[in-house]
Amino acid sequence: MQIFLDSTDTKVIADLASTGLVDGVTTNPTLIAKAGRPMLEVIAEICDLVPGPISAEVAATTADAMIAEGQKLASIAPNVVVKLPLTRDGLIACAAFAGEGISTNVTLCFSATQALLAAKAGATFISPFIGRLDDYGFDGTDLIRDIRTIYDNYGYETEILAASVRNVAHVKEAAIVGADVVTIPPSVFADLFKHPLTDKGLEQFLKDWAGTGQSIL
Repeated sequence: MQIFLDSTDTKVIADLASTGLVDGVTTNPTLIAKAGRPMLEVIAEICDLVPGPISAEVAATTADAMIAEGQKLASIAPNVVVKLPLTRDGLIACAAFAGEGISTNVTLCFSATQALLAAKAGATFISPFIGRLDDYGFDGTDLIRDIRTIYDNYGYETEILAASVRNVAHVKEAAIVGADVVTIPPSVFADLFKHPLTDKGLEQFLKDWAGTGQSIL
């Protein structure tokens, strides 16, 4: 499973990308607003830091305007993925970009039928929001499972990008049910490394090694 960072903090992205475990980055208007910098500048910098897919979201609501904005975003760098809302106009724009060979990430997906339409429109990625579904008493993992089944049934190549991920459990569940990608905040990425038994075991190993008085170098 690919791991994307959901962030516009270029310092944090650069640091975490140095692990070799970051495959891409997703952004959205809220994260751009928090960055407090020009969007095109931020996206260009992220594209330089991470060679994988970098999602940049349009702000327009009509298909023609989305296409114009998406073409502008796609011109920033070859690895830009145009992010579109899962609306009628968003899918019209998605189909247009598929015809031009421009990668897309269709976002704000909350049902399997929405995901089916996105795949038919030629979306590169579909982003089901599992955390927000959980907030409303639904199981976001069930949505990913249903999308996986539909896509496998018909051979759709659209990749399932689990979004709105809140914790390590969400990452594990998304991987178990077959998500192709998970996009996570930097804090959740950091938590993936952690387990109390790992810390305890390492502490004991280091204590025992120090007792030998040896040095490897």
